Amino acid sequence: MVSKEVLKKIRKLEIQTKGIVNTLFGGEYQSAFKGRGMEFSEVRAYNYGDDIRQIDWNVTARTGDPYIKIFEEEREQTLMLCVDISPSGTFGSLNQTKMDLAIEICAVLAFSAIKNSDKVGLVLFSDHIEKVVPPKKGRTHVLRLIRELYTTKPTGTGTDIADALSYVNRLLDRRAIVVLASDFQDKDFEKQLRITNQKHDLVSIIVNDEHEEELPDVGLLPFTDAESGKEILIDTSNKAVRKAFKTRRAKQKHELQDKLLRMKIDSVEVQTNRSYVRPLMNFFLRRVNRY
Repeated sequence: MVSKEVLKKIRKLEIQTKGIVNTLFGGEYQSAFKGRGMEFSEVRAYNYGDDIRQIDWNVTARTGDPYIKIFEEEREQTLMLCVDISPSGTFGSLNQTKMDLAIEICAVLAFSAIKNSDKVGLVLFSDHIEKVVPPKKGRTHVLRLIRELYTTKPTGTGTDIADALSYVNRLLDRRAIVVLASDFQDKDFEKQLRITNQKHDLVSIIVNDEHEEELPDVGLLPFTDAESGKEILIDTSNKAVRKAFKTRRAKQKHELQDKLLRMKIDSVEVQTNRSYVRPLMNFFLRRVNRY
């Protein structure tokens, strides 16, 4: 049974994100995520002037008369949202957690997809697969996905991006748009990133919080790793400590962006303390200009 509080959240998010989709992202989504190209439809007898490159030689040899293949543009697509719901997503230094931000972006993409008559599916993961909702169309289905995003609590304590992508690759038998939303606090997932990007149109949504990048000067501060449960005490008044923390985090971000760039994987970096509209709009425009 879904609580009234969750239903209120879902309704509020639907109104908010559908407004953004209708005014900003509807057409951009369709332009950015083009169809898979041309799909075989049927064969018919060759007519004078037809492109000889389309001749179906198997049918021609079998019948003794020339036949050509007819193709139609394949418009319907599948958007698979692959979302990291590990405990680190509960972190947020202002009024929004990383998970809240990920949910909102997923809602925008999902409503954009169904506006384009595409199917939308969902895979939730931590250090294992937590929940799977097969792709379908329609508003009711998208609302179910949002409900699962709000209500599914992780049983795992870590993050395994490689396992999640491997599962998605087994699940989807045709090329799809795969959106991976995570804070990427994991290691050794590059191989599966590359494989998924070859099989599908992979987009990485990198969800960050400003206080995970730079420590505030507030004296002794207890930290608990949300995924390991390990507790440490950090002296944030120490400039060397703050500098080392900032340098390490900047290095991690640079390494991730470098990996994605080398593998030609599109990425969108968002922050809990900033609007995601501009980064998402810039992402759509980059893809439109590319095509």
